[in-house]
Amino acid sequence: MSPRWKEALLLAVILPLSFLGWVSLDLSTGGTLVAGHVVYPLLWTGFFLLAHLVLRILRPQADPLLLPLAAALTCVGLIVLLRLNAHMARLQLVWLGVGIAAMLLLVALLRDYRSLDNYRYTLAVLGLVLLLSTVFFGREVNGARLWLILGPLRFQPSELAKILLAVFFAAYLAERKELIAAAGKVVAGVHLPRPRDLGPLLTMWALSLLLLIFQRDLGSSLLFFGIFLAVIYVATGRATFVVAGLLLFLAGATLTFFLFGHVRVRVETWLDPLNPETVNDESYQIAQSLFAFAEGGLSGTGLARGSPGLIPFVETDFIYAAVGEELGLLGATALALLYLALCGRGLRLAMRCPDDFGKLLAVGLTAVLGLQSFIIMAGVTRLMPLTGITLPFVSYGGSSLVSNFLLLGLLLCVSEGGGELAEGD
Repeated sequence: MSPRWKEALLLAVILPLSFLGWVSLDLSTGGTLVAGHVVYPLLWTGFFLLAHLVLRILRPQADPLLLPLAAALTCVGLIVLLRLNAHMARLQLVWLGVGIAAMLLLVALLRDYRSLDNYRYTLAVLGLVLLLSTVFFGREVNGARLWLILGPLRFQPSELAKILLAVFFAAYLAERKELIAAAGKVVAGVHLPRPRDLGPLLTMWALSLLLLIFQRDLGSSLLFFGIFLAVIYVATGRATFVVAGLLLFLAGATLTFFLFGHVRVRVETWLDPLNPETVNDESYQIAQSLFAFAEGGLSGTGLARGSPGLIPFVETDFIYAAVGEELGLLGATALALLYLALCGRGLRLAMRCPDDFGKLLAVGLTAVLGLQSFIIMAGVTRLMPLTGITLPFVSYGGSSLVSNFLLLGLLLCVSEGGGELAEGD
C-alpha cells in the first residue's frame, strides 16, 4: 500500500472517532446534541484533511504515520479541552490552524533538510537567545520564569528553542562524532573521553543549571540536557558520555536543592504531597492529581463525570490527570502508547536515514517529543518532581502546539529524504 493511502486510511479511522468523542461529551453534559458544537470536530477534521492533501502533493514519499499519530493526540487534547474549558478549546483550534499552516509552509520551503547544516551556528545563537531571553525579560507564571508577554500575547520561547538546538546538536555532532568517539583513553576497560571532548557536555550542563536557577523550571532544564545526551550517545555510541552527563546533572540538581528554596519546595512536595502542612498550599496541585487518578480507576468516571476542575491549571500542566480521571487507566495508557508509537516511528526513521545529519536530527527531534511527554506524565503521576512543561499536542498552549507541528514538519522532511522508509513499511 502506498504512503498516501496508508495515511488516508488512518485518518479515515481517527477523525470519525473524534466525532464520537464530541457526541459523547455533548450527551454527558446536556443529555442532547447541540448543533452548534459540531463546528469543532468539523474544523479540526478539515484542518487535518487539508494537511493530508497538501503533504501528499508536496511530500508524496513522506512517512505516512506521523500525521495520523499527531492528529490522534491533538483530537484527544481538543475533546478534553472542550470538556474543561470551551474558551480555551476555541483558542486551541485557532492555534491548530496556525500550527498546521506553519508546518505546511516549512515543508514547502525546506526542499532539502540538509541545507539546515549550513546554518548550524546561526540556529544555535538564535536558540540560545530565545532560551535565555526569559532570564532578563521573562514574566514569572506559576512559579516558573518561562514566558515573554507582548501585550495580549504570551509566548514561551523555549518551545521553539528546543527545535533550533536539536538541529544544532545534530549538525555539530554529525561533523565531529568520529573524532569524539575515537579519542580518549581506556581505563579498566572503560573508554574515557578526553577532557577537551567534554566541552560540549559541560556547556550543556552549565546551561541546564542556569535554566534551573533563573527560570525556576526543572522540566526545561532536564529536557534540554536530555536531548543533548540522546544525540551524543547515538552519534558516538559511548555510554560514558551518558553516565557522565547523568552524574553531572544529579550533582547540579543536588547543589541547587541546598542553595535555592524553590527547588527544595518542588522536591519536598514530590516526596510527601499529602503532608498536612503543604497539602492545601504547595502540594495541593499534585495531591489533587493523585486523587483524580485514584477516582478514575481502570475505566474512568466518563467524560464530564469527574471533577478535574479541582486541579489548578488542569488545561495546561495537568491535562494528563484529567484524562486519567475521566478515561481511567485504559485511556491514560492509550495516550501513552500513542506517544510511544510516535517516538518509535521517529527512531525507525533515524535508522533508515542515509546521512549522519538526518539520523541525528531525527533522534534529536524524537527525543524532544519523548522526553517532554515522559517528564510531564511522570511529574503528574509523582514518578518524579513536578515540572511546568506541556504535554505535546494535547495540553493547551499556542506556542507549544505551533512548535510541535513545526517539529513534525521537520520529521516529515527527513522522512522523505530517508528514501525507502515510506515504501518499505
